[in-house]
Amino acid sequence: MAHPVLIEWRGHEYNPTPKGADWYWALGIVAAASTIAALLFQNYLLALLILVASTTLALSAAKQPSLHTFQLNSHGLVIGSDLYPYEKMHSFSVLEDVEGRLPILLSIKNDSWISPHLMIPLNDVDVDAVYLHFLERVHETNHRHSLPHVVSAFLGF
Repeated sequence: MAHPVLIEWRGHEYNPTPKGADWYWALGIVAAASTIAALLFQNYLLALLILVASTTLALSAAKQPSLHTFQLNSHGLVIGSDLYPYEKMHSFSVLEDVEGRLPILLSIKNDSWISPHLMIPLNDVDVDAVYLHFLERVHETNHRHSLPHVVSAFLGF
């Protein structure tokens, strides 16, 4: 039985940042120099790891982020077709960057072993309404932007 949707919005997996040819050239130069240094030190495994990592990074940078639909209903948060019930959520926080470089995010820590920390973009939605909705159902704590999230935002992911 479907539950009535209280709040619904759509958001990208991350804010897409266009990367020009200079970004790819810089990645290639750093990867080539690092690979050569690893080969000079006869660290072949590290050289292979650098090549695989830089190729993966370039391919990831070239793809467009997925667009997800987020829904809040009386039982939990629905992302696409996956339900995250309020009972399994430990805490939440709304993360706002005072400098405005990072988007406003809803941070949720839950029991899921696959995704124990959800970072939901709050673009094109009433942030106060989402905050009040969660405040009635889940414990609020102070979450912070994680180092991988800050680094990925700096790199444009």
